[in-house]
Amino acid sequence: MDAALSTVDPTVITPLYLQVARFIAQQASGGGLTRGAKLPTERTLCAQFGVSRVTLRRALAILVDEGVLESSAGRGWFVTTGILGEPPNALRSFSETARIRGLTASARVLHAESEPASLDDGDAFKIAPGSPVFRLKRVRLLDGVPVACDESRVPLGLAPRLADADFTVASLYRELENAGTVPVRAEYAIEAAGAEADVARLLDLELGSPVLVAQQTGYGSDERLIELSTTVYRADRYRFRASLHRPFFLKEAP
Repeated sequence: MDAALSTVDPTVITPLYLQVARFIAQQASGGGLTRGAKLPTERTLCAQFGVSRVTLRRALAILVDEGVLESSAGRGWFVTTGILGEPPNALRSFSETARIRGLTASARVLHAESEPASLDDGDAFKIAPGSPVFRLKRVRLLDGVPVACDESRVPLGLAPRLADADFTVASLYRELENAGTVPVRAEYAIEAAGAEADVARLLDLELGSPVLVAQQTGYGSDERLIELSTTVYRADRYRFRASLHRPFFLKEAP
């Protein structure tokens, strides 16, 4: 972490806490900090980065939210063990989450074609049956390691050039954004399951190994349905996190 001395520049626009967070994330993804490694003490880190403890703790809190670090009361800060986790209440693409973690996202494309909308797709997307729907199916990899299989469906009329994109490296959300439409909120449901034969083969798992199956519906700023997707994650490489708040009407009276 000694290289930190030359990575934080108070003269640039990027806030210091984000510079600190970015450097630690890079170190945790192959730059010198191994999985499970303990970070130096906060006092040492403040001295190395030349920042206040308030700035440092803001950076560390971001990294905990992003799943890069874990904190242990009285023991310090540790690099997580390699499980990818989405921050609570944040809608991000797989590629965006990987980039923030300092990892390289890629894909093996299994299917990327326009197909006529089924009756169910027509009802969901409010389009005529038979209208073109782009279906994308991929194996998602982080630093070359398979982590998930996903399948997404998007009305092609929203982004006519989707079929031209190279989704081995391209982000679906980035392509949608370039077309002027991208989900701004999503409904998300996740459940545990056993890996079926095709998923087990694609994710290098034993048949029946635990996986997490996520169903997502993504909506635009006008509340129009943009995307339907199903993602199957390796349970040993993905963590789902959420922020829960107890409703005020359930609080017990003193």
